[in-house]
Amino acid sequence: MPSRCRNALNIVVTTLFAAVVLFTILLAYVTGYQFIHTEQHHLSFGLYGAFLSLHLFLQSLFAFLEHRRMRSPARPQHLRRTVALCIAAYQEDPDYLRKCLRSIRRISFPGLKVVLVVDGNRPEDRYMMDIFQEVMGGADQAGSMVWKGNYHSDGSGGGCVEGGGRSTVHMEEAVRVARLVRGCRYSCIMQEWGGKREVMYTAFKALGDSVDYVQVCDSDTVLDPACTIEMLKILEDDPMVGGVGGDVQILNKYDSWISFLSSVRYWMAFNIERACQSYFGCVQCISGPLGMYRNSLLQRFLEPWYHQTFLGSKCSFGDDRHLTNRVLSFGYKTKFTARSQCQTETPTQYLRWLNQQTRWSKSYFREWLYNALWFHKHSLWMTYESVVTGFFPFFLVATVIHLFYRGRLWNILLFLLTVQLVGMVKATYACFLRGSLVMIFMSLYSLLYMSSLLPAKIFALLTINKAGWGTSGRKKIVINLIGAVPVTVWAMVLLGGVVYTIYCETQEPLSETEKALLIAGTILYACYWLILLVLYLAIVAKRCNKREEQYHLPYAEA
Repeated sequence: MPSRCRNALNIVVTTLFAAVVLFTILLAYVTGYQFIHTEQHHLSFGLYGAFLSLHLFLQSLFAFLEHRRMRSPARPQHLRRTVALCIAAYQEDPDYLRKCLRSIRRISFPGLKVVLVVDGNRPEDRYMMDIFQEVMGGADQAGSMVWKGNYHSDGSGGGCVEGGGRSTVHMEEAVRVARLVRGCRYSCIMQEWGGKREVMYTAFKALGDSVDYVQVCDSDTVLDPACTIEMLKILEDDPMVGGVGGDVQILNKYDSWISFLSSVRYWMAFNIERACQSYFGCVQCISGPLGMYRNSLLQRFLEPWYHQTFLGSKCSFGDDRHLTNRVLSFGYKTKFTARSQCQTETPTQYLRWLNQQTRWSKSYFREWLYNALWFHKHSLWMTYESVVTGFFPFFLVATVIHLFYRGRLWNILLFLLTVQLVGMVKATYACFLRGSLVMIFMSLYSLLYMSSLLPAKIFALLTINKAGWGTSGRKKIVINLIGAVPVTVWAMVLLGGVVYTIYCETQEPLSETEKALLIAGTILYACYWLILLVLYLAIVAKRCNKREEQYHLPYAEA
């Protein structure tokens, strides 16, 4: 069959499959068909619940199979491949940057090239280059340069320069940057501020085709010594793998309750969700702190990646997700390996975490649309999972509003119990897979998702073309209150539902069955929170704000 016909057939089949999946979810949700239920429908299990249960089971199963596959990876056949590690830095906390660079010096890969690009060339940004020279400067072939502009600006304040608009001086500086990066094993470039994508572009562009693979890393990340070779094994084992990501853990998980809950959520996201995607070769986001790409492929889409626009505006966030999407768009597979590890910083303050999640949700919805263009080039699982996860927040919002305004307290309590039950099931499986009881606290994240992350996702969709409201540099933390807006509105909506429900219940006396269910459900819910709170205070709270407790991995000696 000619390639065009096969491609067209794949598009038709994939589109029909996506429509069937969405129609099935809609049908299950709208009809509310119930397999079993009590006499007065106080308790029931229906088609929609069965669909979600099957989804969680399949996701967990494929994640388990992928972890089994990871335990015996193929050994690389070509150990003499060249790899460049590119680090993006912006107003970084000096302590984090120093730990990052020290961990890089310990990476067990001979001849690893390191490129640090600092987003900013003002005097107050100089400390990052000083730290680089302090940690890396003693090595052979180390170099640094302060660039007045960047590849798209000459530093004169006159805006972007493209093609013929570049001055001779600007072109000469660009040549100097490329010569420095290619000629030195360790190099540091300070350039005019332009955002993370501009920083990454500089490193990729300056490297050109001088290396076989490009590894990416954030400046707040501590890397495991074996991280590079483990990702290289995956790329070498299959020439159709274009990118691979590692297991990102939290460096400062005991700084606060929000950073701790983020740590268990990160483990779930990488070791279950992305492990499942990796089983089918379609990881949809290779995370910025730890990833590696086939350089020959990266150079092919470097310009389109940098110049990405959405609704007429240049994209300024979601750089790593779009980089992954570009790999998928060429038909290459993307993988995950838990054998490659790192630890990275996460927000410790609630509002800063909320702003981060809002920004990530914006890039998720935007990249979902782009990703849909390439469903036909990959496994049907990629189509299925994208449809389910893409539409799930909207079904959940509709469910919450419906139950909170239905006029029955039992409906609200049952919903809260169901949320925590699902969280406990997922947490129990995570405890088994990870071999650690600490994952039981993953069930607490369910409430954080319902109360904060869910409204943040809707807000992100409504403001998807707004470029601001992201997280700030870590040297000076800036809190943006805009993230509290959707949470406040959502809380008022839920509170209104509770008030309305209480009013309705006062108009009609409760039956004996409802009273018994409310009492039993309330006691069960209270016991759950009491037990989890006691465990949290006994296991987690006493370790918070003890920085020496954070760095528990072997590579933390950096």
